[in-house]
Amino acid sequence: MTQIDAFDMVLFGGTGDLVMRKLLPALYHQHQDGNLPAEGRIVCLGRSVPDTAAYVAKAHAKAKDYLGSHYNDADWTAFAARIEYLKIDANKPEEFGLLADALNEFPKRARVFYLSTAPDLFAPISKSLAGVGLTKGNARVVLEKPLGHDLESSNKINDEVGEYFEEHQIYRIDHYLGKEPVLNLITLRFANTLLEPLWRREWIRDVQITVTEQVGVETRADFYDKTGALRDMIQNHLLQLLTIVAMEPPASYDADAVRDEKLKVLRALKPLTVEDVHTKVVRGQYRAGAVGGQPVPGYLNEPDVPADSKTETFVALKAEIQTWRWAGVPFFLRTGKRLQERMAEIVINFREAPHSIFGKMGTPNRLVIQLQPDESMRLYVTAKEPGNQLRLRPVHLDLDFKETFKTRSPEAYERLLMDVIRGDLSLFVRRDEQRAAWKWVEPIIDTWEASPDAPKAYTAGTWGPAASSALLSRDGLCWHEES
Repeated sequence: MTQIDAFDMVLFGGTGDLVMRKLLPALYHQHQDGNLPAEGRIVCLGRSVPDTAAYVAKAHAKAKDYLGSHYNDADWTAFAARIEYLKIDANKPEEFGLLADALNEFPKRARVFYLSTAPDLFAPISKSLAGVGLTKGNARVVLEKPLGHDLESSNKINDEVGEYFEEHQIYRIDHYLGKEPVLNLITLRFANTLLEPLWRREWIRDVQITVTEQVGVETRADFYDKTGALRDMIQNHLLQLLTIVAMEPPASYDADAVRDEKLKVLRALKPLTVEDVHTKVVRGQYRAGAVGGQPVPGYLNEPDVPADSKTETFVALKAEIQTWRWAGVPFFLRTGKRLQERMAEIVINFREAPHSIFGKMGTPNRLVIQLQPDESMRLYVTAKEPGNQLRLRPVHLDLDFKETFKTRSPEAYERLLMDVIRGDLSLFVRRDEQRAAWKWVEPIIDTWEASPDAPKAYTAGTWGPAASSALLSRDGLCWHEES
């Protein structure tokens, strides 16, 4: 593993929710585990806090909530000594000289600029950084999603940032790629010979990728109503997970070797026609119901949501990959808000035995990779129940990471932040990947915008519209939880 050298990590949007809830706790954990070099500084930028002391006090109050049992006074005090706060308005280029002065104290350190801001600030910030000479050499910039709302706007942001940073300096982050089970899936596939002969159309019946939430739009209605589930989840997170499942073995674990194979999958996705969008894509929107026993309003009754909004809060779709390995294997993607459970999983359903000497077998062999709320991998096989009679039942072989390794599993942002500091691009999205993903989802966006139909209603606390189950039933299949 590449050694981690001295660094300065600059967090734009330093008083925002992502920095307080995810980024600072992630860096604290890595500090606590002894993975950060002594010469590692965290420079947080914002407008609302006057100085470093006030900022550290604000971060400390949040840390106690977000870190829970992992919080320790001594560790926090040592970690907080790394934090420096600068009162800088990202909209004012003239204030970036203050940042340059601070960073130029240590000119040889790796510099990471994490843009935890609205996407429309990515280009102005990049330009201002270039204006004070901070984009050259060992500088890296991390871009949070969403990068645009369609292919054209995504290209515009990438073009503008690309004027000041080279492609190898740009880290487009997708935190799902940093989750432990995703990395274990890569390892399972490419470090073992057990599954490779089975990882193809002859033996895999279908693949299901699901990311669901119990929460609604909460305080993000203004953002979410302009975005929707397709742009927010399918275009990035779920398509990235699909590429990990379906890619060919790369020649090495080199960043571009891995991303070359992922790109091939995206380019091999069968393009969707208008008819396909009507028959293979389900668009839903939650109405009032109960989640976890608590009544919740419908989407149209959420604060700041227009009463006539057609924004989707649920999407299920069928994708097909036009390659020899995957021809004829349906990939079902599903995501939504206000659903029955909070869950993220990848399910690989294997075909049934070509001839059963035991009659109807029921559940086929299945590999379930759970990303949240717990992280695990579970392989279902068929076994005989103990006793005199021949009764078959599915049993599972477990890899529970917490129980197996007896260590804390790092959060996705921990791993990805450390990779940025190391300069490892393997788990970050390359521009051509992003372009291919947008190109594939654009027919869905265009068809929906041209259609007068509203999304299909579903009751909060269920698994989504009935049309989602019908989507699979047309292939004689069902979602994992329905089997």
